Amino acid sequence: MKESVESKLGLFFALAIILSLIILESLGGFAFLKRGYHLHALFKNVQELQPGDSVKMAGVQVGRVESVVLTNSSADVTMNLNRDAQVKTDSKAEISFVGLMGQNFIELDFGSPNAPPAADGVYLQSVEKPDLSMLMSKLDDVATGVENLTRSFSGEKIDDLLGPFTDFLKNNQGNLTATIANIKTVTDRIAQGKGTVGKLINEDTLYVTALNSVSNFQGTALDIQGVSRQARQLLTNANDIVLNIKGGRGTIGKLLTDDLFYNEATGSLTNLHEILLKINHGQGTVGKLINDDSLLNNAKLSLQKLDKATESLEDTGPISVMGTLITTLF
Repeated sequence: MKESVESKLGLFFALAIILSLIILESLGGFAFLKRGYHLHALFKNVQELQPGDSVKMAGVQVGRVESVVLTNSSADVTMNLNRDAQVKTDSKAEISFVGLMGQNFIELDFGSPNAPPAADGVYLQSVEKPDLSMLMSKLDDVATGVENLTRSFSGEKIDDLLGPFTDFLKNNQGNLTATIANIKTVTDRIAQGKGTVGKLINEDTLYVTALNSVSNFQGTALDIQGVSRQARQLLTNANDIVLNIKGGRGTIGKLLTDDLFYNEATGSLTNLHEILLKINHGQGTVGKLINDDSLLNNAKLSLQKLDKATESLEDTGPISVMGTLITTLF
């Protein structure tokens, strides 16, 4: 009997120790035994977050909440993370919850790939999310608004809303009937192809005219394209001519680029200048003819002698005339 009681007590204490270890593990009681590093985040509202709650990345637990302390109008949350958790300096911390009644936890994102790893004691940027009580309050406001809307369409209020409309229909029944009849007449005329609108809807004249206009426009566009091709060809030919001139090909190209014509023209002008200079100075036959008066005087003297000889010929015979001319002239 004694051994049975001792066995039961031992079994009870063993179960108690195992249960205590499980509870401590779930609450993060052994986190201090694990080697890791600490990161911080500041929140305006921690939404019932408690020490021991999980810290996750992509749904995988990478640590636990170590402490939650009020500081500078904010809640400073210290996270104890595993050493192998690759948290970046630009990672963001957000408080999330599992289901409507689930436990809160901190969700960390991966950050940018090129950001450096966060060192021990670094404060991460936090993202505030509306808590469950705020969401329930908003749902309550929506429900109240729906309830007020349903009340507005019930009882006397709906009669007050539709009453003026029904009175308007009763007072203008004749006018409304005439208007509907006129609308029916207009639609009948349109369906029969009468009037401008009816012809536009039922006849294809406008369509054919528009199609012809488009065809003519396309033909004009083709003509314009042909003219543009000719203009491009002219520009190409002009470009070739300019290139030939620049290259010194052809008469114009040689005149513009070859110095031989220039040198010959310069030499000719120089020679012409020298000839004119000699003429001006009375050098050479042409210069003497232009500048010397002796030839003119001799010509005048010869004409005078010839005039005298012709006067004396009137009274002399032919033989005497020949002798006189020879004597006069020589």
